[in-house]
Amino acid sequence: MPTVFAAGAGDVAGDIEGTWKDASSQIKTAVNKVVFPAIDLIAAVLFFAKLGLAYFDYRKHGQFEWEVLAILFACLVFTLTAPLYIWTILGL
Repeated sequence: MPTVFAAGAGDVAGDIEGTWKDASSQIKTAVNKVVFPAIDLIAAVLFFAKLGLAYFDYRKHGQFEWEVLAILFACLVFTLTAPLYIWTILGL
């Protein structure tokens, strides 16, 4: 049975860091172009759907529920601006 040796001096941590540095740019690109837009779309749909429902509730009951709208709007703003600063926070 042949013996298999790893290339290099057995620096596993260094190999993992090197692989991570190579893959981090691809991960950032994928997250910025796929994940964040999907979350933005979901948040926007929820916000506008709730806005419509809140309007109909206001017409029916005369009372406007703004708490959920404020939370959804804050989430929408957070996810729209997240690509600008999230990678700096994560150190990538």
